[in-house]
Amino acid sequence: GYVGIGHTRYSTIGGIGAENAQPFLVPSPFGIMMAHNGNVFNSYELRREIFEKDHRLINSDNDVEVLLTLLAKTLSRETRESALTPAKIWKAVESVHKRAKGAYSVVAYIAGYGLLAFRDPHGIRPLLFGKRETRLVPEYMFASESIALDLLGFEVTGYLAPGEAVFVDEKTREVHRKAVTPKIHTPCIFEHIYFARPDSMLDGISVHKTRLRMGEAMVKKIKAAKLKIDVVMPVPDSSRTSAMALAEKMGIKYREGLIKNRYIGRTFIMPGQAVRKKSIRYKLNPIRLEIEGKRILLVDDSIVRGNTSRKIVQIMKEAGAKAVYFASYAPPITHPCLYGIDIPTFEELIAAKNTVEEIRKFIGADQLFYGDIAEVKKACLIGNPKIKDMCMACFDGRYKTGDIDEKVLKANAESRLTDKGCESPEGPPEESEQMNLV
Repeated sequence: GYVGIGHTRYSTIGGIGAENAQPFLVPSPFGIMMAHNGNVFNSYELRREIFEKDHRLINSDNDVEVLLTLLAKTLSRETRESALTPAKIWKAVESVHKRAKGAYSVVAYIAGYGLLAFRDPHGIRPLLFGKRETRLVPEYMFASESIALDLLGFEVTGYLAPGEAVFVDEKTREVHRKAVTPKIHTPCIFEHIYFARPDSMLDGISVHKTRLRMGEAMVKKIKAAKLKIDVVMPVPDSSRTSAMALAEKMGIKYREGLIKNRYIGRTFIMPGQAVRKKSIRYKLNPIRLEIEGKRILLVDDSIVRGNTSRKIVQIMKEAGAKAVYFASYAPPITHPCLYGIDIPTFEELIAAKNTVEEIRKFIGADQLFYGDIAEVKKACLIGNPKIKDMCMACFDGRYKTGDIDEKVLKANAESRLTDKGCESPEGPPEESEQMNLV
């Protein structure tokens, strides 16, 4: 084939069954297939509206089918008496922006016409595109992270702006761009903290450089505690960059003390807390010679429920650590995310109902440090002065779309109880869970 869509991301709405696997397809008009990265938190409400008003049945629990149906409905109406044009595509994207609430980066293929990509009005989830020259015709690719383009020999052409849509005509290879519903750009900060690969660029910001700055920002707080630290160790893999920067600035040696089993699978998306807790011991094995008798500063990206952090501290102490000081370069996660990072409800977030000291006791660390929210934000914004703000709702409860209140949060919590297979992050990710779209 000459066009394709691939999706490698875990589910945040809907279960893990094959019926919820992306991309989704509708046969009319033209034939459209679609995949997305994000979370449409009013998808259940839209599903009812589509059935009652439009008499269309949504067959899955996945929110991308809702987005696809909204887009297809408007395209069908706009092309009833005339051919498809970029202007009509922009109208269809605008109709999605008006009704779909949340965060989403979308790629779709319209059969016989070309590739369409668009981003939510606030640009919360990442999306970029690139070009690869061949002897015949230029090739185009859209992806969540630049690493996908790098590996396949595509040059990054640009990042989609908030509310922007891009259409690539498959016949002429002409690229059409339109700022359909632009609002203030507030990309997700958790992409840089946890989710993205360190060798990726997001909205022109280096994830690697961001994590270096986050690690350095913790030095002052840790030094103030006047601890005797023998060695700095990361919880692999996402925290390595920050741990190295922290160790270098503090003048303390850096060592790898936990080795990851590459064949265990991802605890991040394993179904059920009991399975995740059991698997973390199989996944991380300590190097006793590096740990025994040492006072260790253990660096991780974040603490969600706290169960995995507790297990890791236990592993270190069983390997003979004299003391384990735990540093999360992310601030305390106090609010659920409704924009696509599968951070759970208030009840499941340890920092939502416990003090730092209570969390320290629970995970069994001898000292606990959290990153400062202002410093973490600064570490990201330095990378692109054009971006003035970021979505940090999971840390400060300020949801950038402006349409999330207690009622919405309650409905989200209730929906999670019925979404089988939707699990939250609990432990370090191995690689990016993003979608890569061609």
